[in-house]
Amino acid sequence: MIDFHTHIFPEKIAGKTLEFLAARCHISPYTNGMADGLRASTREAGLSFSIVLPVVTKPSQFDSINRFALQMQDPGDGLLSFGGIHPDNEDYRAKLRYIKDAGLKGIKLHPDYQGVMIDDIRFKRIISYATELGLIICVHAGFDPGYPECVHCPPKLARDMIHDVQPERLVLAHMGGYRRWDEVEEYLVGEPVWFDTAAVLGEIPDQQFIRIVQNQGADRILFATDSPWAGQKEFVQYIKELPLTEEEQDRIFRFNALELLGLSE
Repeated sequence: MIDFHTHIFPEKIAGKTLEFLAARCHISPYTNGMADGLRASTREAGLSFSIVLPVVTKPSQFDSINRFALQMQDPGDGLLSFGGIHPDNEDYRAKLRYIKDAGLKGIKLHPDYQGVMIDDIRFKRIISYATELGLIICVHAGFDPGYPECVHCPPKLARDMIHDVQPERLVLAHMGGYRRWDEVEEYLVGEPVWFDTAAVLGEIPDQQFIRIVQNQGADRILFATDSPWAGQKEFVQYIKELPLTEEEQDRIFRFNALELLGLSE
């Protein structure tokens, strides 16, 4: 089993970062926010490995964040990190080629933390070229409790971007749009994208979750938690108790992720 959406921070800033985010978002972390804490949680939950999604909140962080990502490239050790890029990074093509050539499987974009709407030309260019390079593109979608004043990736704008750019390996986190699931059903279900389950289980009504899984197709759903902001073992158990077939659970827990990552079981 694979967790497709987690976060960790360098040891020197992890404590202060978790304290800041916990206060801002009114949530409590389940791990210490560092690699060792996530590895322990991953093992305890019975997961094979967790994918780390770093967020570049300002252009100057590109080098340091991607160097940190490159330290976690061994699924056998419990972690595999994607890269990150900011929409204001100059020479985005060269930076995406760096990520690709370094062996990172994908990138994370966070329109709320980066302060740019998902249909902005800066994101469109990045998503288009990342698609050309064969990178997976994971995007925070919907509401973010840390930035409640504006949703930078609402379902309708995400759909418009998809139609314009036609990304091939796009993952919209939080079941397509955190706390915007009615709009997800209206605008995004049926589009050629993946949704991940990060931070949604227990918030989205179970019936609506199952309906989205069935209408989008279980082959387009990725198990994810948003650790440290949700418990990995708790989310595994939650999925196992939902009225999903064994085949649907297998797709969600591992096969979809393995296929996207180009890994064998």
